[in-house]
Amino acid sequence: MPWKHSLLVALACAAFAFSAPLRANDYPNRPIRLIVPFPPGGINDIVGRIVATHLGERLGKPVVVDNRGGAGGLIGYELAANAPKDGYTLLITSIASALNPWLHKVPYDPANSFAPVAILVSAPITIVVNPDLPAKSIKELVALARQKPGDLTYASSGVGTSLHLAGELFRTTAGVDLLHVAFRGAGPALIDVAGGHSKILFGTTTTTLPMIRSGKVRVIGIGDAKRSPALPDVPTVAEAGVPGYEAGNWIGVVAPAGTPPEIVERLHREISAMQDSPDVQKQFANEGADVVKMTSGGFGVFMKDELAKWGRVIKTANIKAE
Repeated sequence: MPWKHSLLVALACAAFAFSAPLRANDYPNRPIRLIVPFPPGGINDIVGRIVATHLGERLGKPVVVDNRGGAGGLIGYELAANAPKDGYTLLITSIASALNPWLHKVPYDPANSFAPVAILVSAPITIVVNPDLPAKSIKELVALARQKPGDLTYASSGVGTSLHLAGELFRTTAGVDLLHVAFRGAGPALIDVAGGHSKILFGTTTTTLPMIRSGKVRVIGIGDAKRSPALPDVPTVAEAGVPGYEAGNWIGVVAPAGTPPEIVERLHREISAMQDSPDVQKQFANEGADVVKMTSGGFGVFMKDELAKWGRVIKTANIKAE
């Protein structure tokens, strides 16, 4: 009968109308998995564990870190992209998400597989040099490099890594010819610069701060739009004479695309409140990372811009993954 059909339609619409709020209000009702696509011990893992502790406290349910390292992060990204879209699987993302699609065949859609939740922190590039190098500023480094094209070496954590690309961006932005020396990791690269073999390192604050403070390397510039709170007396590269140079690592949280927007909004709200905690800010600062806040939509635009920016650098420098 027509009236029965109308009743069924009305009931279905009512159920749909109430399902989303109820789902959001009931969330979470079990532990949440936070995938970190790198092994334990690195900055992504450290940030992930800080977030897991404090977000879990705010949500009233455990947030459990699940380290899924391997293939430069691709294993963890693929796992998160294919996870249920219910808010119970989240992913720690970083600048790696803007690099891997240009260097590898990735098993997910970099532009559409994830829903942005919140950016967490940034760790700007510090340009550090061996203390014996006769360059005490960015201007002096550029002048020295132009006097000796191809002679000055910069170390990195490996071909195609964010530190390598930060060096390539400086090389093209400043118009200088530097020789790249790749190492297996940022630690060995920094040690090489401190020892005077390579002369320059484009390294994040999370890596370089201890050696800067001990005087084993000299910092001459910050690769950010503003000065770092950890190094307030060090000018940005743009301030120091190379406008347009910005590079650094950033870390955020995403969910599988299709996760209900009301759950994404809840997570964003709780993370934003967590970031306002002086205790959380101190924990991040101790790792050389600065808290960054954006809307979820703003974070999505930022990630797309980063993908395009580093794609241009990789293509211009003709970088191929090893």
